[in-house]
Amino acid sequence: MLLGYDIGTSSVKASLVDSKTGQTVASAQYPDAEAPIISKQAGWAEQEPEMWWDELRQATQRVAQKAGRSLAEVKAIGISYQMHGLVCVDKEGKPLRPSIIWCDGRAVPYGNAAFDAIGGEQCLQHLLNSPGNFTAAKLAWVKENEPEVYAKIDKIMLPGDYIAMRLSGGVKQTTISGLSEGMFWDFKNGEVSKDVMGYFGFPESIIADIVPTFSVQSKVCKAVADELGLQEGTPIAYRGGDQPNNALSLNVMKPGEVAATGGTSGVVYGVLGEVNYDKLSRVNTFAHVNHTPDCTRLGVLLCINGTGILNAWMKRNVAPEGASYGDMNKMADTVPVGSEGLTIIPFGNGAERILQNEEIGCSINGLNFNIHRKEHLLRAAQEGIVFSFAYGMDIMRQMGMEIKTIKAGHANMFLNPMFRTTLASVTGATIELYETDGSVGAAYGAGIGAGVYKDSDDAFKTLKHIATVEPEADCEPYKAAYQRWVECLKSKI
Repeated sequence: MLLGYDIGTSSVKASLVDSKTGQTVASAQYPDAEAPIISKQAGWAEQEPEMWWDELRQATQRVAQKAGRSLAEVKAIGISYQMHGLVCVDKEGKPLRPSIIWCDGRAVPYGNAAFDAIGGEQCLQHLLNSPGNFTAAKLAWVKENEPEVYAKIDKIMLPGDYIAMRLSGGVKQTTISGLSEGMFWDFKNGEVSKDVMGYFGFPESIIADIVPTFSVQSKVCKAVADELGLQEGTPIAYRGGDQPNNALSLNVMKPGEVAATGGTSGVVYGVLGEVNYDKLSRVNTFAHVNHTPDCTRLGVLLCINGTGILNAWMKRNVAPEGASYGDMNKMADTVPVGSEGLTIIPFGNGAERILQNEEIGCSINGLNFNIHRKEHLLRAAQEGIVFSFAYGMDIMRQMGMEIKTIKAGHANMFLNPMFRTTLASVTGATIELYETDGSVGAAYGAGIGAGVYKDSDDAFKTLKHIATVEPEADCEPYKAAYQRWVECLKSKI
């Protein structure tokens, strides 16, 4: 048996996986409602690390009850976690303050100042990103604004590092992948960034010991084993940020493979086989979970704020009262490709990174009162979301990524056949749909790290395949609609 945890912002999910059959024996999460976020000022977002630990304990208890079997059978543990958070601990491993989490914006000025001082080209060549609002900039905020806290810091950690430390009884570790998401890793020199550490004045001793992402990193201590019902000495054999882990969950490990999700916001995560970056910093680039000094595997992360939230807005404001998303999809299907000239730009959920942080809003273009109906609006909204994905993938192609396959969980926007067909036809990529999630992926990651599986292909040979979607034989109507969308977008930026 393998145990995977997904330490999310809203809850902790645990999954128990049978390593021989690949079947998920049980999954459970805690809490049922969304976990609280502390926001003392506008733009701030914090969570207590101790809350994550309590949620993990509760989720573990629930998954054991649902499975109806002893967790002493677990052979390895894997951890997925919300990215970019800052956890500061003292020598005893106690958090010195709440974690400043991924959606906290207070550190932007610190990251921007570092980008200017170190030099844009230097940052992009070595960090592959701007320091932006990532973990290093958050630590700089603590150093300047809470010097009494900063003075007590023994190590800084990401949320998954903290959970692994708690499971092991105090072993403080991190990974290259984790350091890269915090803007601490120099890809060109293969070491902790001297530029970042020097500019901010951080001592290198503040960085935890670096361990391989897939490896027996530490082991569950006796006190925790007794508390959770695990076997003492159970290996903690994998940790990864949520987006790299989502890619792992879909076995997206090779250059040219892409993982996509389409919830409230949209994420496209592609694997690049050489060190490269976007000169306009419209995407983020981190070390993927299988990156090693001898084998470059980078995860190019594209996040689009305005995706599924537009579809939800259409449901509330345009679709007939009581219509389901399935009903909306059927209505949209009655309209031809391209929505008869109607184009929707979906960026109404804040500034968009792929537009260099411009906030252009959502707009409806080409509306003809004599032609267009609700059905056209619903289809144009879906197409606009697809085209935003394709636009981001074009940026990835400019970085040298050859996109052949898009893998996605069978959920959210990818439940809609029209959405899937449009995306395949515009990008020319095959879409493969699977049944999986982050905590299950973390369990498989643990199996790889502990040597239960020889590699990811072995681990995911039983991954449940739902469907394959090929581009339409005649893609021209889709591509013409996309080009019209791009021209419309260019007129607004």
